[in-house]
Amino acid sequence: MTSKITYLGDLRTSSIHIQSGSEIISDAPLDNNGKGEAFSPTDTVANALASCMMTVMGIKARDLKIDFTGSTAEVTKMMQAEPRRIGAIEIVFDMNISTDEKTKTILERTAMTCPVFLSLNPDIEKEISFNWK
Repeated sequence: MTSKITYLGDLRTSSIHIQSGSEIISDAPLDNNGKGEAFSPTDTVANALASCMMTVMGIKARDLKIDFTGSTAEVTKMMQAEPRRIGAIEIVFDMNISTDEKTKTILERTAMTCPVFLSLNPDIEKEISFNWK
């Protein structure tokens, strides 16, 4: 088992990661009858994409003996109506590293092979950009 989710009422859930005991609270967004006081389930999907991309880049960077600690990603999720679903995810990476074009290309291509990227429905637009130091 990966996690256990408990419905807390008022369109809120608590997810417990079994291995670590970490907790994630989710809340329905304001535009879908919720309070918007925590990540919504679709927010976590968009966030998971950026986090996964950073993680696989981190693995590749470590193999290349590169440290990009302090790099950030800004995530914007756009919803689509009828059916209500994620229509697009925009991610802007600000890479805290100065490196050559070959290494940039390797890291960018690596990001696009992350498991979340490859698992998302191809109908979801993924607008990914990288700003390098």
